[in-house]
Amino acid sequence: MTIKLQNITKRVGAITHIKETSLVLEPGHFNVLLGQTGAGKTSLIKMMAGLDPIASGQIFMDGEDVTKLSTQKRNISLVHQFFVNYPHMTVFDNIASPLKVAGMAQSEIQGRVEEAADILQLRPMLDRYPHELSGGQQQRTALARAIAKESRAVFLDEPLANLDYKLREELREQLPELFAGRGAVVVYATSEPEEALLLGGKTALMDDGRVTQFGPTAEIYHNPHNLASAQVFSSPPINAASITKQGAKATLDANTSWSLTGPAANLKDGEYTVAIRPNHIMPNQTGRASVILNGTVLVTELSGSESSAHFEMGDNTWVSLAHGTHPFEIGKPRQFYMDPSHCFYFAPDGALVA
Repeated sequence: MTIKLQNITKRVGAITHIKETSLVLEPGHFNVLLGQTGAGKTSLIKMMAGLDPIASGQIFMDGEDVTKLSTQKRNISLVHQFFVNYPHMTVFDNIASPLKVAGMAQSEIQGRVEEAADILQLRPMLDRYPHELSGGQQQRTALARAIAKESRAVFLDEPLANLDYKLREELREQLPELFAGRGAVVVYATSEPEEALLLGGKTALMDDGRVTQFGPTAEIYHNPHNLASAQVFSSPPINAASITKQGAKATLDANTSWSLTGPAANLKDGEYTVAIRPNHIMPNQTGRASVILNGTVLVTELSGSESSAHFEMGDNTWVSLAHGTHPFEIGKPRQFYMDPSHCFYFAPDGALVA
């Protein structure tokens, strides 16, 4: 089973919401759609699910052209970030609902529902109604319905977004196991880069209705093809600034320059954009984080075992993200330290050059 998108587009009036997109999505791993709100993730899922019409192009499922088929005839499951369950039905009947619609024998329905309920630890709740469940239990019910249906494609549209942190972490770890070996193409939409990395598989980076890069998740993270891809795949946002390259030296401003090595040193002299993720900007100097950045602290945040600081440096506002608790004084000058070995260099058109 594969899903093949061939030059599909979506338009609403004169506005193109999804630019021409071609992808091949396969089973055996998660296919992650990663992008900010408004990037086009939900639109793309609705088009694949048959909920939104496409303006041009074709969609194939296992070689069959399903472009004009209804959602029901595509044999898919869709799980939203909201808890979509029938309030008048028990958990058992919610999970069983697509099987009953398909006319399946009661004995088979019983077996499939119980298997899915066991996988998602819902067996004790089969006789309850949605209003008697927690948010996590309701979302697990929706996931159980998708598993019991044994669809050839499962679309998960930010399914953990409305859950509390602890439950989100638990389900995130379980999801790959839930769908492993079922032969379905699993498509998972998220706005969180960390979630994409944890799920693994392959990732399509989306920005402004366009797929900017698609491939193995870890490979894309380490080798973004362009600045747009690097910006999508970074949280907090990747730091970027214009630099001048002359000889083997990069100059960011009058106070900041560093020596270039490897492919970057061989670039033609001229103007480029440097980009570096916040976790490679340190509040303390180390052997590798040695390039001094003179800034003024604007905002600080403590998140568990990490400290982040937004600081102004000339015309640029950058972010440092470091393990541990670090003292920052808002409005005060402070030195940060950059590890240049983790810098990306982009040409004026945004293409990665080193």
